[in-house]
Amino acid sequence: MTIHSRRATWALALALIVVPATSARSQMKYARGQNVAPAFEGWERNSDGTINMVFGYLNRNYEEQVDIPIGANNTVVPGGDRGQPTHFYPRRQRFIFKVVVPKDWDPNQKVVWTLTSHGRTDVAKGWLQPEWELNAGVYSENNGGGVLEEGNHPPDVEGSPAQTVTLPSPATLRVRAVDDGLPKPPRRTPNAATAVPANTAAGADPNNRRRRAEGLRIRWIQYRGPGQVTFDPDNAPAVYGKPVELTTKASFSAPGTYLLRAIASDGQMESIYEVTVTVNPAGSAQNR
Repeated sequence: MTIHSRRATWALALALIVVPATSARSQMKYARGQNVAPAFEGWERNSDGTINMVFGYLNRNYEEQVDIPIGANNTVVPGGDRGQPTHFYPRRQRFIFKVVVPKDWDPNQKVVWTLTSHGRTDVAKGWLQPEWELNAGVYSENNGGGVLEEGNHPPDVEGSPAQTVTLPSPATLRVRAVDDGLPKPPRRTPNAATAVPANTAAGADPNNRRRRAEGLRIRWIQYRGPGQVTFDPDNAPAVYGKPVELTTKASFSAPGTYLLRAIASDGQMESIYEVTVTVNPAGSAQNR
């Protein structure tokens, strides 16, 4: 065997060893310890001519909920605090917040969201690329609702006002959503590839965005806050043809100011309702 052929044989053997290892690493799932990467989803124009730059994120963890306070590690340019979240749920979360810019915004000027977590800094840059313009159909398809049903409008949602509680007392949250009845209930067929059965783990998960429309539902998430929030219950089962009302107890692990978000979804389109809860320390004089 010549030197050249031996080198080729060694290279082939090394490739057979390295490629599977690299593939395995790329498919590895991490429960904790990974960073959160911001994502620019696109832009949309408001009725008054102003423009929304829309962002989401990818929390690379499969279990860990990461908190990144507003500041150098969680900032938007221009502005610093532009309403971005500080509490990040696992995996991909789309269309989370919008940065409003003037109607005469320079098409080449960028809105930049920077996140630093677990020792890594990631940046998302948004600008008025024509191909990135959003519409209701894009929202529906990316949220797992498929092609937007004609005439469908987002639900109307309202809820309880801001409130103050003292640890360890929970906050009582009430929210109500009304919808237009669209999209209509999907036809159930034995081989419906697009439907996720409700009696499976995926179908029962209210955060599973791949499931098909199953009526109007509400779920609560923590958007900002210095501690952890537990919702009981955190969602209302989906129903067709009537309003959905949900009363929830929110418990807090630490004092501070929290921003909580209720999301009403008809399976294709969403509306949000936000409420601020001020949590005083146990024994605080404010409520004596």
